[in-house]
Amino acid sequence: MLLEQKTTDFLEQLSSSAPIPGGGGASAAVGAFASALGLMVTNLTVGKKKYADVEEEILEIREKLEQKKQDLVRMVDEDAEAFEPLAKAYRMPKETEEEQEEKEKVMEAALKNAAEAPLCIMKTIVDTMEMIRVLGEKGSRLAVSDAGVAILFAQAALEGASLNIFINTKMMKDQEEAERLNYLADQLIATGKELKETTYDAVLKGIRP
Repeated sequence: MLLEQKTTDFLEQLSSSAPIPGGGGASAAVGAFASALGLMVTNLTVGKKKYADVEEEILEIREKLEQKKQDLVRMVDEDAEAFEPLAKAYRMPKETEEEQEEKEKVMEAALKNAAEAPLCIMKTIVDTMEMIRVLGEKGSRLAVSDAGVAILFAQAALEGASLNIFINTKMMKDQEEAERLNYLADQLIATGKELKETTYDAVLKGIRP
């Protein structure tokens, strides 16, 4: 898996001219970092007498966030895998009418597949943001700034993943399917913006002199 290597190695791959990993995989990776920061907040909250009344809820969030982190790490690779058929489709010959028709058919399927992968990333990140919002409100006050950083990372990852949907839907011939994917992405962006603003504003208000 791409994120199982050293972070510096992953960054070198990301810096190269290779098409993968790209923006979608990077967005999933940043989302995983957001989840990890959220987990840090849970671990600094659990076991503290001051937060005993919310411990059960925080423990539940910790378990769910661990799963989201693992999901996003896996999605770094899934995004790369979804791009490979599209890269192959671009290289298909189109000299004859039959070749053109076949290429268009394969391209359409590959574009949809390449757009679905970042949509899954977006859904997972929004779920993560919901939990980070709770941590910003109920987690350890010593780690509240980390909840703020986590929500900012998640917002960047969310909107980054959306760009990898829009670049593919723009080229799709099936406008109905393209509009469906765009609509879902727009809804997730709107939800994420609200979660980011609510969480970040609350964190900033609580720590800024």
